[in-house]
Amino acid sequence: MENALLIGLSRQMAMARDMATIANNIANVNTTAFKSETMMFEQYLKTDASELSPDKRITFVQDVGQYRNMRDGALQTTGNPFDVAITGEGFFRIETANGVRYTRNGNFYLNNEGQLVTSAGDFVLTDAGAPIAFARDETGITIARDGTISTDQGRRGRLAIVTFGNPQDMKKTGDSLFETAQQEVPAQNIRLVQGALEGSNVNPILEMTNMIEVTRSYASAQKLIDQADQMRRQAIQQLGTPAA
Repeated sequence: MENALLIGLSRQMAMARDMATIANNIANVNTTAFKSETMMFEQYLKTDASELSPDKRITFVQDVGQYRNMRDGALQTTGNPFDVAITGEGFFRIETANGVRYTRNGNFYLNNEGQLVTSAGDFVLTDAGAPIAFARDETGITIARDGTISTDQGRRGRLAIVTFGNPQDMKKTGDSLFETAQQEVPAQNIRLVQGALEGSNVNPILEMTNMIEVTRSYASAQKLIDQADQMRRQAIQQLGTPAA
């Protein structure tokens, strides 16, 4: 009976974390370039060598991590010449107060000094590792498919678009930014779209369906716990009743 309680509890704990992941996906359905995540589970087998235990092999539920869906989100046209969307693999290289970070959110602006920055004010870097700056009298700013930036006064550099061997290993740091200790690799065959942003790849209908399934699974685990607790109470009551 104790084993049934522990198994049910382990499943409920895993389902609670799964529900938190689903809720986060739904909350970011309109977040630029957001990538949906899914919990990964596996069985955790424990062998009880105690002679008093009738259950020698006990299987628990264990969540081992999250899988990030790197599928492209739908393109959303904005008309803002500083907005840039990446189609295919790759991340923009961003200089923050905490070092270089990476993002697919191409919602960029010009700060008071004419430098291209993110919505948080962090510098967007070129493939030479330098911020991108424009003079006040420059016009006709264009960003080519390969990331080359040009104005009426000539070429201003090329956006750094990099990728990594294992994007799943990248850690979120907030504001749509990621960090990683992996070696940068220049993205190949990139295609940037000026005046557009990549939307979230969250499928709200799928997430709502998953939420319903997790809720039912949690309720099923609770029923198992309640039944095991009731059996334990009945056993205690019967064993504790003195013989007539």
